[in-house]
Amino acid sequence: MIEVRLERPWLIAELARPMRVLSWAPHRAGFVTTDRIVWREVRNADLAPGFDAEAWLAEALGAAGLGQAVAMMTSRDVGTWRLEVVTVEGLRAACLATVGLSNAESVGRRLPWHAAEFGTINLAVAVEAELTEAAQLEALSIAVEARTAAVMATGWELATGTATGTGTDCVALACLPGAGRYAGKHTAAGEAVGAAVRGAVAAATADWLRWRRAQG
Repeated sequence: MIEVRLERPWLIAELARPMRVLSWAPHRAGFVTTDRIVWREVRNADLAPGFDAEAWLAEALGAAGLGQAVAMMTSRDVGTWRLEVVTVEGLRAACLATVGLSNAESVGRRLPWHAAEFGTINLAVAVEAELTEAAQLEALSIAVEARTAAVMATGWELATGTATGTGTDCVALACLPGAGRYAGKHTAAGEAVGAAVRGAVAAATADWLRWRRAQG
C-alpha cells in the first residue's frame, strides 16, 4: 500500500495509485489527489521565527520534482521511519511514521515555546476503503486518536501533564473516493487505521525515547 523511499533529505511515501488525501500539511493541505506524501528533514535552526517555511518548502519541492505531493517537515532524522500494515476483514491500512517528542505538549496546556526544540510526529496513512469525504474525516480522527493513545502509553511526563503529542504534529490520510459512509471504531476501516497508526507510532516513539535517554 505504501512503498517507502528514503532519498535524504526526503522521505517519500509512494501510494499504489493516485488517492484522495486529507491533511493539514504545510504543502497541499485539505482534500487533494496525489500518489505521494513526503517529508522534508530540516534543522531546528532553519525554522527561526519569521521564516516563511511554507514558501521555502514549496520551492524545494518544485526543485526536487515533488511539487504535486502532500508534504510535511520534521527535524527528526527521516531515516528513523517506521511502517505498520494491518489487515482487518480483508481490508488493509498502512501507516508510515516518524516521531520526535522534543516539543511535546499535553493537550489543553501549552508550554513556553523554545526555538531549539522542534520535534514532531508526522504520519502518512493509507486505507483501502472507498470513503465519502465525511467518512474520510472520521478516519482521520481515528488516526489522530491512535497517535495520541500511543504517545500517552509511554507515560512521557511534562510540567503540564502526560504528553499527548507535539505542537507541530501532522497527519495525512489517503483513501479512494466512494460511497462508504462510516470509518469509526466499529468498522473494519476504523479498526485497521487505528491499529496501523498505533503500531507505527508506538514503535517510532520507543525509538525516540531510547535515543533521548542515550543523549543523557
